[in-house]
Amino acid sequence: MERGRGNKVRFDPERIVMGGGATGANELITFCLADEGDAFLVPSPYYPAFDRDLGWRTKVQIIPVHCNSSTNFQITRPALETAYDQATRTGSTVKGLVIANPSNPLGTCLDRTTLESLVAFATEKRIHLVADEIYAATVFHPTTSTQFVSVAEVDLIHIVYSLSKDMGLPGLRAGVVYSYNDAVVRCGRRMSSFGLVSSQTQHLLAAMLSDEDFVGRFLLESSRRLGERHGRFVTGLDRVGIRCLESCAGLFVWMDLRHLLKEASYEGELALWRVIVNEVKLNVSPGVSFHCVEPGWFRVCFANMDEGTMEVALQRIRAFIQGKAAAENNVVVVMKPPGKKRWQKDLRLSFKTVRRSEEGHVSSPHSPMPRSPLLWARN
Repeated sequence: MERGRGNKVRFDPERIVMGGGATGANELITFCLADEGDAFLVPSPYYPAFDRDLGWRTKVQIIPVHCNSSTNFQITRPALETAYDQATRTGSTVKGLVIANPSNPLGTCLDRTTLESLVAFATEKRIHLVADEIYAATVFHPTTSTQFVSVAEVDLIHIVYSLSKDMGLPGLRAGVVYSYNDAVVRCGRRMSSFGLVSSQTQHLLAAMLSDEDFVGRFLLESSRRLGERHGRFVTGLDRVGIRCLESCAGLFVWMDLRHLLKEASYEGELALWRVIVNEVKLNVSPGVSFHCVEPGWFRVCFANMDEGTMEVALQRIRAFIQGKAAAENNVVVVMKPPGKKRWQKDLRLSFKTVRRSEEGHVSSPHSPMPRSPLLWARN
């Protein structure tokens, strides 16, 4: 954790509580800080599975703090105040503010001034500040304005972390809650019994992370490759008139397709998304699944494919934008779905695959708000 943050902060091993990945860690800290019916503020667009991680079993409400493109989706004090007032007017007790830094899906880092503002807000409202820093070491091409600043550099807060992104180890399910609050550490230790990380996994990770030379070279190479891939992907999109939010971290870009919408609505966004998935054959996630207030933004992962696959993806995007398909495969085409294909049942890419949570939010079938894979298989 120290190395991934540039050795600018120090962490006490006695304040670490382990859980089943960042998913388990997020739920664990929620159970420690809030009761059923309480609320957390979460700036949007945000990781869709926060609804699951923070609220499904805890029954805690998630109140989006709506950010928009006019400020490059930066978190502003007026947006925080609006969300806080909305929660309190409905009788909810706001227990905390949850941020993801670097952001998923934006791929941006919060600057020190913004972090200090968030700390001041949390202090004024007497609520907790939880920072999910799972992408801490994925920053590429860091500059003065884009470097990652851990909330630990600013104040004493609660941090959620895991090795799934920084070290590419999602399957090992090794998450961490780090808290400067003694009561939270004690509560977390008791709660962690329900999501233990196996001794074998911990032994393997300890042996690997003890090799400081390997870890250092791995982080540097990972950052270099992410930066190179990001540059090529964004440049490829720019050549066909698609811009992305300027980003400096993560495994994805926040792609602006507002100009391709037939109508500026969530229905228009989902119609375009269906064309991209069913006709262009690209797997992207619509902004509505991230609670984005502006229709037309999509998250595209660029780091989960090899070079050849990336080139194919860019070629398909170019064909979609430049060719006649860009006119023919518009929203109107989706109103007349093609005949059933053999793969529709297996890959679940039919119109029926648009999922809604209990709150009615719509998400891509590939967005990380899953039903159990076993349930998918039975269907």
